[in-house]
Amino acid sequence: MNELHFAYKIRQHLNRGLNELPAGTLKRLESARQQALSQQKVLVHQSVLAGVGNFVQHQVDNLHIKQVLLALIVVLGITSYTYWYADQSITELEIIDSALLSDDLPIAAFTDKGFDAWLKSSASQ
Repeated sequence: MNELHFAYKIRQHLNRGLNELPAGTLKRLESARQQALSQQKVLVHQSVLAGVGNFVQHQVDNLHIKQVLLALIVVLGITSYTYWYADQSITELEIIDSALLSDDLPIAAFTDKGFDAWLKSSASQ
């Protein structure tokens, strides 16, 4: 029995039980339902972009200029470090590739298991 069939059976059972309730109980349930619906908050429909703009405006009003500048400095620092680190990695790879291509190693040296260890030791020198 899948979930949809199970839910259908439960709904049938509840509807059958609803028909067996006394009239006074049904009226009390109906009035409680109406009272709950009257107290329910009404959703205001607005576009998604208006909601985002309202959120951003509310957040900006609560921030101080020092906090905004500090956040910008942190983002700029992280971006600069990432760029510098990537540039250093590329430079190291260029040096290793140049050394390998300019060397007179036979092709078998590249497939040797100790070649990786030699690369690491030559890179550290």
